[in-house]
Amino acid sequence: MLNYAPIARIMIRYGVGTVAGNELATALAGDMDVINYTALAIGAIVAAGTEYFYSKAVKLGWAT
Repeated sequence: MLNYAPIARIMIRYGVGTVAGNELATALAGDMDVINYTALAIGAIVAAGTEYFYSKAVKLGWAT
């Protein structure tokens, strides 16, 4: 017999996360400071990730 409790729990978790995230995004979308700082943070995360993976590639001899 298949236990559906874990599947239901995961579906509920993602459903609630989607609704809560949508509500938060709607509330914060009107504030330009939040939008600007979010864009800045995303840019910093992408730049740091790129540098991290480049340093790993250099250590493994993958980078030229």
